Amino acid sequence: MLLTVTVAFFAALACAIVWFGYRTYVRPGEAYRQLATATPVGGVGEQSAAQQTFRVRQFLQWVGEKLPQDPMSASLTRRQLMVAGYRSDAALPVFIGIRTLLTIGAAALAWLIVPAFDWPLLLKAGVVLVAGVLGHMLTNLGLDILGENYQEKLRLGLPDALDLMVVAVEAGLGLDQAIMKVSEELAPTHPELCREFSLVSLETRAGVKRADALRNMADRTMEPELRKLVAVLVQTDRFGTSVADALRTHAEFMRVRRRQIAEEKANKLPPKLTVVIFFTILPAILIVAGGPAILMIYRQLLPVMGGQ
Repeated sequence: MLLTVTVAFFAALACAIVWFGYRTYVRPGEAYRQLATATPVGGVGEQSAAQQTFRVRQFLQWVGEKLPQDPMSASLTRRQLMVAGYRSDAALPVFIGIRTLLTIGAAALAWLIVPAFDWPLLLKAGVVLVAGVLGHMLTNLGLDILGENYQEKLRLGLPDALDLMVVAVEAGLGLDQAIMKVSEELAPTHPELCREFSLVSLETRAGVKRADALRNMADRTMEPELRKLVAVLVQTDRFGTSVADALRTHAEFMRVRRRQIAEEKANKLPPKLTVVIFFTILPAILIVAGGPAILMIYRQLLPVMGGQ
């Protein structure tokens, strides 16, 4: 049984590696070759994949809607989904469905593996319970990682957006028109940031005050750099100072801050590498350097001591 579990684990690991390599390297390469030869990509396969994705989403949404939800926990989860960029009404049920199926799947996998070990029944039940809890926690951890990645994309695209806003404002456009222009021009390179700016434009055109729309963007994303930008724009609008100068100064501040963060990470690298070298490379070096001497002492000194 243990041999079967080991073979199944390595087979699953090999399949995961092959799938990752195909999605990361082979499939993009095929797409680039098709674009280079100007061959039209077939639409039947894409439609079939889209239909399958839609069906899976519907199933996950159905599972999430059937489960009871705590209002406080559901509100917190919806908040995390908004930070990660998922704002649709079906985002919460789909996430709950994914979390439920992953929890049940991890517990079921542990239940299939534990019979291979000669453990007490209580310990086996504890392992199954811990596997289910880990599946639940991994889903929440994945959501946190998605939120951090979304915030990082917003932060990286903000200096370019500020430069374009400076150009638009100096060309004679108002701040609302400049935000709309940025959301249109930078969509291919920074779609996440342009999406947030588009929502600000929609809110202002719907009658929401500009300051409230900007604060709503900061509350949606919970990105510190966007909060700083919103504070600068609100103060500039309140006191009537130059918007272009404020944006230019803030963009320069963000670039300096990004350079300082990069230097800080570079300065933290040697201590981190020291720990890695100490626990990984140094033992191997000691074994290679001192191994022959230890073997010689073992072969020559121990028999003499045993004879005495």
